[in-house]
Amino acid sequence: MITVTRLNGKPIVVNVELIRTVEENPDTTITLINGDHMIVKESMSEIVTKSIDYGRHLRRLMSPS
Repeated sequence: MITVTRLNGKPIVVNVELIRTVEENPDTTITLINGDHMIVKESMSEIVTKSIDYGRHLRRLMSPS
């Protein structure tokens, strides 16, 4: 899960695994796999970076097999 900021300044937590697309035109719009959209203050590159960091964090938690 990552925290992003709606345009009204309120933070919201998004499940990264439910993100279908992220677009900038010019506002950043996150589209989820269920079709819901949210417009956020963070740039597309910030969301990508947060998503990658989240994935890395999960992999660190997994025990080696």
